[in-house]
Amino acid sequence: MATNPLQFMQQVRSEAAKVHWPNRKEVVTTTIMVFVMAALTSVFFFLVDLVIRTGLGAILGFGG
Repeated sequence: MATNPLQFMQQVRSEAAKVHWPNRKEVVTTTIMVFVMAALTSVFFFLVDLVIRTGLGAILGFGG
């Protein structure tokens, strides 16, 4: 069933009113959490890379 543009805009406004828009505190908290998790992930993969590089160097005999 096709709707006209006016009905469509009314439906869009109705649906947008149902959305939970975060407040400033929620945005700051989740942003900090994202940066912390990105830092922890980068440290984890750095350490995994270091272990693999060291292990391969020891196995192949040219590690340092």
